[in-house]
Amino acid sequence: MLIPFGEYDSIFFILVLAVFALSMVAQGRVARVFARYAKQPAAGGKSGGQVAKEILARSGSAVQVQGVHGHLTDHYNPRTHIVGLSQEVFNSASVSAVAIAAHEVGHVLQYEEDYLPIKIRGTLLPVAQVGSQAGPFLVLFGLILGWSPVFALIGVALYTFAVLFQLFTLPVELNASRRALELLVDGGYITPEQSPEAKKMLSAAATTYILAAVASFVTLLRLLMLSRRRR
Repeated sequence: MLIPFGEYDSIFFILVLAVFALSMVAQGRVARVFARYAKQPAAGGKSGGQVAKEILARSGSAVQVQGVHGHLTDHYNPRTHIVGLSQEVFNSASVSAVAIAAHEVGHVLQYEEDYLPIKIRGTLLPVAQVGSQAGPFLVLFGLILGWSPVFALIGVALYTFAVLFQLFTLPVELNASRRALELLVDGGYITPEQSPEAKKMLSAAATTYILAAVASFVTLLRLLMLSRRRR
């Protein structure tokens, strides 16, 4: 027996579309803000790669910095202890580049200082990865194939870890951005007058994480509603 497409289905469908549309807008904003401040030379005259290396060296960190392929593929991998900066960040001495580079260094400092939210997020990561993939399938298969409702509840429980991971990502990213601005100004890589420009770059990126958390929460609500249905 098919599950009817009722009133709540329509509401969730609209919510999903709204979040998807906002996410696309946010991604576009990141690209626009990056392009705008990529034309603005940072006062320190150093590239994103140089800034990252200098800040890490001053902090006594052994983490390495290297260029990676892709557009805005910047990240820090705590397993390999490598900060990967896209070529447009690694080689550029713009406000956009140094802001993103300093943000990734902020993540390094979080790990090295045992920043609690990033430790919790790291603990959640393995289960969150499984939950984000398997959770929705367990709920849908449990309902469509007529399995015990327990399977659907297990799917909801697993996906909850994915939502928790997204929620703990927010303070991690916001803290890394706050650290980045302080590091850039204190190190003379940007002037105080350029701080608002760097902040706009980092704020645009933060919006994408907020919407990712909202999207995961909407999905969790949808799965919870489905798990309570009867065939």
